[in-house]
Amino acid sequence: MTKTRYKNPVLIALLTGFLFVWGCSGSPGSDPKKLVISFFGAMEKNDQAALAHYLDLPELMKNIDEDYAVQTDSPRVFTNPKEILDDLTNEGLTKKLWFSYQRIINDVEIQGDHATVEVTFNDKVKGIAYLTKFGLRKVNDKWKIYSFKTYQ
Repeated sequence: MTKTRYKNPVLIALLTGFLFVWGCSGSPGSDPKKLVISFFGAMEKNDQAALAHYLDLPELMKNIDEDYAVQTDSPRVFTNPKEILDDLTNEGLTKKLWFSYQRIINDVEIQGDHATVEVTFNDKVKGIAYLTKFGLRKVNDKWKIYSFKTYQ
């Protein structure tokens, strides 16, 4: 008995193309809301490598007039990207504060290469909700977070 193999190059090419498009369509960098969801997942896992892919670290470091992520009387100034990644993971102030609240990811607005994703931080103990908009922009055709306080 001989084995027969199906060799239709058109069908194989179509199937390969479909799998490629399907695999790429779900990447966090292709959708602002998915990226913010993945960002919080990386924070939860203390995954600094993933966070570095989701953030526009040079742009976040430029914010020296107000704290980039937490309301404080005097803004924290970060001198290198590692300090931002440390703040968003493990025992970092921003991670501790944000993870003490319920996080709700709301509406997305996209205008060209810029987007905002509304994130509500709900303090159930005090009964207060804090609304912020994460600012995202496309960098090399991938969405990256450049701001945690983009108000329009």
